[in-house]
Formats: sequence, C-alpha cells, structure tokens
Amino acid sequence: MSTKNDVLAFLMKHAPERVSGEYMANELTISRTAIWKAINQLRKSGFSIESNSQGYLYKETNLLSIPGINANLCSTTPTLTIKKMANSESTMKDAKLAILDQTPAHTLLIADMQKFSVGRFGRPFFAKPGAGIYMSLILHPNQKFSEITNYTIITAVAVVRALNKLLDISPKIKWVNDIYINDKKVCGILTEAISDIEAGQISSIIIGVGLNFSIKQIEFPDELQSKVTSLFPNGQYTVTRNELIAEIWNQFYKILAHSTNEQIIDEYKKYSLVLGKTVSFMQNKKEYTGLAETINLKGELVVRLVDGTKKLLCSGEVSLQAIY
Repeated sequence: MSTKNDVLAFLMKHAPERVSGEYMANELTISRTAIWKAINQLRKSGFSIESNSQGYLYKETNLLSIPGINANLCSTTPTLTIKKMANSESTMKDAKLAILDQTPAHTLLIADMQKFSVGRFGRPFFAKPGAGIYMSLILHPNQKFSEITNYTIITAVAVVRALNKLLDISPKIKWVNDIYINDKKVCGILTEAISDIEAGQISSIIIGVGLNFSIKQIEFPDELQSKVTSLFPNGQYTVTRNELIAEIWNQFYKILAHSTNEQIIDEYKKYSLVLGKTVSFMQNKKEYTGLAETINLKGELVVRLVDGTKKLLCSGEVSLQAIY
C-alpha cells in the first residue's frame, strides 16, 4: 500500500482513539514528516481527520477506501485484491480487460462513479458519483459447464443477508438478479462467464453489482421515480459504503464455502418477490402469463400457464415484464 493508505488503515484500526504522530511514525517505520504529508493528502481527498495535542483521530465518512473495506472484511473471507477508481465506464469492462492481463482470482474492482452502467440485456442503470456502489469481482473457478455454480443467485442472497444484517429493512429478490425495497429496485446483479472451449470449462467469472446507496429520491429521472430507489433516499446514511461492500463479500464467501445448492435455493426462495404471484414474460418474442410456482435447483423459475402447462424460465432467455 501507499503511505497514505498505510496511515489511513492505521488510524481506522485505532479509532475512536487518538494516535500521536510519533507513535504512528514508529509503528509504520516512516518519518513524522511523511505522516504529516499523508494526513494532508487524506484531508484533501475528503477524509475527516481531527488533530490536537494528543494526536490524530479518524472520523468515519462515506468515502470509498481500500483500507476502509479491508477493515470490515472477516478473517474467513479470502484476501481481496482491491482496485479503486474514481471513474469507470464499466467495472465489468474493466474486469474483462484485467482478466486478459492475468489478474488473479478474488480481485475486486470498485468505482466511485460508473459512466455507462448497464444490467441484464444492456438496460441502463442510473448512477451518481459518491452515492452508489459499482463493483465487479473476478473469480477463476475452472469448472465444467455442467458443474458451474449459480453465482448470480449466491450474490443476490449475499446482498440480502448484508442488508438484513446492517440495516432494518426487508429486501426482496425479483428473479433473477434484482434486489427490491418497497417494490422499487435498489440493486442489480450481472454475472458473465468466460469459457475455455478446448478445455470444456468456465475459466473466469465476473460478478457485477450496482447498488443505489444514498441517491436522493428526487435525483432519479422522472421515468424512474416509480421504479427505483436507494438505501438512503433522504441522503442520510447510517452505515458506510465501505462497510456494506465488505459485508456483501463476507456473506458471499460464507455462502460459497458452507452452503449446499439446495440450501442456497431455499434461502433465495424465502426472499422472493415473485413466487405465488402472477407474472408476465417474453420468450422467443411471445408474451406469456402464468403463476410463479417455485424456483428449481438450477435456479430456473417454474411458471404454470393458464392452460396448465409449465414453463421453465432460464435467466439468460427471458425477462419478467410484470408482477401482479
């Protein structure tokens, strides 16, 4: 890490206690002048650091920071290689380029602003600097096509778990990859696979998460007012983005390591926004309507049509048009 990040991590670790410049310099084996310069750089970046005769005190802010995320990762979560950007066209695109450069697994790319946010089927996703979470995780599972893990469903459950743990809300999952609060979308998940045809396996997975964190409701475009919201639509947050980012991946890796596919699907169904409701969907350019009955172990939505026949909906083939 840079000296600036070292100092930030040290202050975060010791908060809410004050730390003297001399003690910090000795522990980090750098000069007090370097400490002073790092503190000034952090303040210019927007971090709140108080100082008096007793030393420096870090005050929590909502600024994205690698030390802030690392400080909230569990010891059982694999070490993440985190790369933070002020702006990105798309963290999914950045992740694809990173894979070409042999970027290792468990690399997390995070942007403070994403200029061209899109979800499934290329739908646009509204973004605002400093008020959202835009990130992509790189994995190298090297699994056979028939054995590939349903990472979208795992990530959706992880997001709901994280929100349940940190906030007093009741999020729901709209099959297959959207998180809703009070019938409005707050988060979208996009998973893409890179395959090795010769080896007959999936070599890499990119999991993208776009989450409206503290965008004020009035800031969403008129056409989205009735459809989307953010975790803190009044702009006043009670947790930080760093805390939420870390908790999402804490839960993700916990599920990946300890839950069976059946357990994951059962939990996913518990949070479902669509089961037991009438849904309409498009498949092969034809519209259907039916009752969403269950989600099978493959993650397919089972819909019983009016004539009694059943349709198995795969996430990559269809899009729900309405839920009644």
